[in-house]
Amino acid sequence: MTEDKNLLKTEHQPQSGKPDTIPEKFWDADKGEVRVDALVKSYLELEKKMSAPSSAGSLLTIPATPEEYEVSVKDNLFEPDMELNKRLHAKGFSAEQVQEVYDLAVEQMVPMILDMAAEFQAEREIERLTDYFGGEDQWREVSRQMLAFGKKNLPSQVLQGMSSSYEGIMALYKMMQSEEPMTLGAKGRAISSNAEKDLQSMMNDPKYWRDKDPAYIAKVTEGFKNLYAE
Repeated sequence: MTEDKNLLKTEHQPQSGKPDTIPEKFWDADKGEVRVDALVKSYLELEKKMSAPSSAGSLLTIPATPEEYEVSVKDNLFEPDMELNKRLHAKGFSAEQVQEVYDLAVEQMVPMILDMAAEFQAEREIERLTDYFGGEDQWREVSRQMLAFGKKNLPSQVLQGMSSSYEGIMALYKMMQSEEPMTLGAKGRAISSNAEKDLQSMMNDPKYWRDKDPAYIAKVTEGFKNLYAE
């Protein structure tokens, strides 16, 4: 009888030896076997999680063809480029990412292009001035004289405006060569003509000396150019 009891106990004793590859949560220690129901449930949850789009990815849309990119360029200097769009589409760029590429181009490249254009324009105008005055040495000396004259006789804003173009520099040169050059005292009252009086009146306006209104300063600068240009 004792032996029978011992045999019975042996038959109902849990089996040991869980495989190392089976996680604890999938092993039934009492039965000594894999918990198939837990394994299947875990797999289904993983499959559902892997197939669902992420919150970030769901916001990105990749069109079927590069022609379907709807790009808005915030500047008139260039238009959307189809060859570029094709390359971006081949790389899997979404519509939002392609728009960002164009936005960055406007933000970074356009100011650079404008600076290059302004520099090129300045170089061309210097060439004109050099030719007019007969060479680099002559232009260098005349420009030094005009700068000294302008600092002495003109408000800094006017001098800066006139120095930014060929026409303004020639007006400054004409002014310097005038028999009665305009000389401005501390308050700018030494005026030699009605036109100059009008300009002086404009410079006495608070919009000029206090508010430094860009449009008003440009108007004063243009007045000097018109008065002394050839």
